[in-house]
Amino acid sequence: MDVRQAKEDGEPQAKEEEAVHLRREIGLVPAVSFVIGTVVGSGIFIAPKGVLMNSGSVGLSLLVWLLCGVLSLFGALCYAELGTTFTKSGGHYTYLLETLGPLPAFLRLWVEFLFVRPAVASYVSLAFGRYVVEPFFTPCEAPMALIRVVSLLGVTFVVAINCWSVTLASRTQVTLTFIKTFALVLIIVPGIMALTKGKTENFQNGFEMEALTLDRLPLAFYNGLYAYGGWFYLNFVTEEVINPNRTIPLAIICSMVTVTVLYVLVNVSYYTVMTPAELLLSDAVAVTFANRALQGVSSVIPLLVALSCLGALNGGFFSSPRMLFVGAREGHWPPIFSMIHIRRHTPLPAVLLLYPLVALMLISGEIQHLISFASFARWFFIALATLGMLIHRYRFPLLTRPFKVPLVIAVTFTVVCFFIVGLSLYSDPWNTGRSFALTLTGVPVYYMTVHRRRLPPKWRRIFNYCSKQLQILLEVAQQEVKTY
Repeated sequence: MDVRQAKEDGEPQAKEEEAVHLRREIGLVPAVSFVIGTVVGSGIFIAPKGVLMNSGSVGLSLLVWLLCGVLSLFGALCYAELGTTFTKSGGHYTYLLETLGPLPAFLRLWVEFLFVRPAVASYVSLAFGRYVVEPFFTPCEAPMALIRVVSLLGVTFVVAINCWSVTLASRTQVTLTFIKTFALVLIIVPGIMALTKGKTENFQNGFEMEALTLDRLPLAFYNGLYAYGGWFYLNFVTEEVINPNRTIPLAIICSMVTVTVLYVLVNVSYYTVMTPAELLLSDAVAVTFANRALQGVSSVIPLLVALSCLGALNGGFFSSPRMLFVGAREGHWPPIFSMIHIRRHTPLPAVLLLYPLVALMLISGEIQHLISFASFARWFFIALATLGMLIHRYRFPLLTRPFKVPLVIAVTFTVVCFFIVGLSLYSDPWNTGRSFALTLTGVPVYYMTVHRRRLPPKWRRIFNYCSKQLQILLEVAQQEVKTY
């Protein structure tokens, strides 16, 4: 009797293990690694120049780095509440859908996969290619064609491991996060050692205000916030996180505090070894620093920066396709993208969609003007998501929220986000206007394909036939177990 009962109890569990669905395989350490590994890309090795140039002094630039970290932590805490309140994956898309409705959610999906994600991935992969190739051609200029080929190889590697296995992608991210943390510590240690020996001349008169202009100070924050970008990616994979109500808030707090401390110490180290004038003349601050303070191992720094970029690329390719996966599951994108591989249990079609878009952008070279568009779209939709959180709190005050961020933090972050968006409209109306126009191109698409489904019957038959053939070719199927 007991044996038969145990067998019957075990059968549903065995069937669930064999069923096609995304597994919860991301624990606390991989979650922290994904946040740190995605945030720490090329920004901290390049952005200090932009922060110093626009803040005007060493002391104020360090304050900007600290405030950008605090602001990013505020945003991450807001997303910790959203991620524990709404247990679906998908990040921005899911929160806009649940709080403000389907149209804002669809527009976020539209701009993310046609413009923003390919542009950001291309930008990071080019940084990877440049740091791999350029050391072999110093002091000559490296051929751009070779940089693009190496960048494409980096993208191909990241796509391959994300198609192959969630566990492999997770372990790769943990490894790359340890490597990039080692790179930051390698910069911090000699700077702090020099500081303890009394090398403080670059910090004297650190808050000189002669070079500060109020119209340039926001640009300093733009550069700093770019280096902190990526704190929201864990929310894209909520359905794959083990015990998300505990793991998401803990991982976000630990990772953002760690990144903020590391970033401030790295900048202190830069200013200890290099004068502000030397830093402003450098196109690659970390490499210049290594040539001064780490002469024995200076050749290793470009490789570490390249691996740092690869980690950021891997985090983006792991997280972003989950937004597309959830959007297709909600009927806002073709159903083929809501399917997962029957053996690998990865969202294969969603991952593969990004690959040709990034490759096309790498080959065409039309990247730089889309980065400003990406910044506008990112902050606009983050502001909408946190505004939606506040509205949802007001409408459903009795709803259980496993993690609740203090109201003052949520309001402060939302106001600052809208201020950043408004400032970009003021400082760069042409590019921001084009960004807004590109976002609005999704409105007619939404009403034709999602809201009323007015596609001609012939188009639907062709589309359904192609989807079926792709499903057979890729060996993918719909989820058989509800994971939220």
